[in-house]
Amino acid sequence: MVMPASLQRGLRLPVIASPMFIISTPDLVIAQCKAGVIGAFPALNARPAHLLDEWLDRITTELAEHDARHPDRPAARFAVNQIVHKSNDRLAHDLEVCVRHKVPLMITSLGAQTEVNDAVHSYGGIVMHDVINQPFAHKAIEKGADGLILVATGAGGHAGVQSPFALMQETRAWFDGPVALSGAIACGRSILAARAMGADFAYIGSAFIATTEANAPDGYKQAVVDSGAADIVYSNLFTGVHGNYLRSSIVASGFDPDNLAEGDPSTMDFGGGGAKAWRDIWGAGQGVGAVKAVVGAGDLVARLAAEYEAAKAAL
Repeated sequence: MVMPASLQRGLRLPVIASPMFIISTPDLVIAQCKAGVIGAFPALNARPAHLLDEWLDRITTELAEHDARHPDRPAARFAVNQIVHKSNDRLAHDLEVCVRHKVPLMITSLGAQTEVNDAVHSYGGIVMHDVINQPFAHKAIEKGADGLILVATGAGGHAGVQSPFALMQETRAWFDGPVALSGAIACGRSILAARAMGADFAYIGSAFIATTEANAPDGYKQAVVDSGAADIVYSNLFTGVHGNYLRSSIVASGFDPDNLAEGDPSTMDFGGGGAKAWRDIWGAGQGVGAVKAVVGAGDLVARLAAEYEAAKAAL
């Protein structure tokens, strides 16, 4: 396992908070980083596009101020997610802004481009690409990504169907670089399990939806608290790509979650048209059963850290 030294600073837990469409904004990212995990947001959350520069200014300034006040416990690094898909007409603009701000970690999704990786490497940044199988993983590394985010079955939002055990063992058979594992991780014991399986980081999203800093309506946060794994529905109807969603939000939007039509991959639109899917059809992973209350992001990280240490001690 190879955790990049540049990403180790300020880490309380080996965790990357996944960038969630609409939900992840500077408030949440800053709270995550101060608590000791890598915070992340999708570039497309900053709308209109000029807000991305303002967001990065705020994040870097507030984290630097935190570090100056607390040199003994600096904040963790942060990451920005770029959708590398032909429908994202903002990619060139957003990448230029991120390069100018020297974003420490770039998370790329839905496409791998050498040009994007080269741009991030030009200032010493790190690129991790999210994948759901081995062909995509090999392609990402061949295109110059430094690491992989393995999106296993049960992950919130766009997710794969393979067991995390299968994904990890097949990836580690050929790749010894940085790896984050995603898929229903919402407690400290699962973070430790991800590390034992060979991951450098656990990749956690759904648990952070139910935090006070998350940009989600109260109904969404409470739905995460009230739900369990059986309340998660896997479908490609809403964006053209298979993903996991809360059953209650599907019903509230007038659909029958047990009889959903097949989506059309040709309709994928991650430049803006897909916003309604995430606004009204709420993404979440199978780990929601571990979420029992809406709390601050710092409190969530503290709970995960206590569980992580207790799990290590028990073993």
